[in-house]
Amino acid sequence: MSGVTPGRRAGWIGYAVLALFAAGSLFPLVWTAIAASRNTTRLAQTPPPFWFGGNLLRNLRIAWTDANMGTALFNTVLVAGTVAAGTVLFSTLAGFAFAKLRFRLKNLLLLLVIGTMMVPPQLGVVPLYMLIAELSWTDRLQSVVLPTLVSAFGVFFMRQYLLQALPTELVEAARVDGASSWRVVWHVVFPAARPAMAVLGMLTFVLAWNDFFWPIIALTQNGNPTVQVALTGLGRGYIPDQSVIMAGALLGTLPLLLAFVIFGKHIVGGIMTGAVKG
Repeated sequence: MSGVTPGRRAGWIGYAVLALFAAGSLFPLVWTAIAASRNTTRLAQTPPPFWFGGNLLRNLRIAWTDANMGTALFNTVLVAGTVAAGTVLFSTLAGFAFAKLRFRLKNLLLLLVIGTMMVPPQLGVVPLYMLIAELSWTDRLQSVVLPTLVSAFGVFFMRQYLLQALPTELVEAARVDGASSWRVVWHVVFPAARPAMAVLGMLTFVLAWNDFFWPIIALTQNGNPTVQVALTGLGRGYIPDQSVIMAGALLGTLPLLLAFVIFGKHIVGGIMTGAVKG
């Protein structure tokens, strides 16, 4: 009996800690919804409101119209999905090459790829914008998609995963059976890399969804905005309406949360599968 009680007590403590962290994580979202349901005058008062008001639908309607949110959400889903798919595909191919293939200057090229992670992205903004302007891609979605279609982090991440998860003997056996390079990638590499691809896709999708620095330079709020670019239009004016800004932020966050609710179980399952294989 003495051995059961400490274990039960530790379980309750663990659940209490998890509940505390869950409440802390949900508080910013709940506060955003509360602020979106109030007005600017009430938000400026002390103490601030801690419960919902009656202006939520009104503020959501204003944010949807003023920020061109329908176009922005469609563009963001398209951009984030394309960037995530391209990064996962190209990073897996490059990671497999660095992990299992033999070619000249492989280590030097890998060091160059890793070295690009140490260069601040702000340094390349001017030449990148000059290139985009030369191609007449300003205010077009390809100007945001193509520069981020593959990442050095993704290549390094997939390379490190495939070193452990993909046995070299399995690749050699496929080649002995007469499989071409593309068949090896499709039937051997992709199934082995699926857990890491799911994690990389999730991380890339979130980063692309929240990206603000380059889209605000390449896109305009009235042309082809993403969500982050569209939200900048809500903060303009002599006295910005904070409740409408919060409503726009809520509109931009809900699709991301919905994606986590739908695909979260598959992503966590992929992570656990990769951990067991490792």
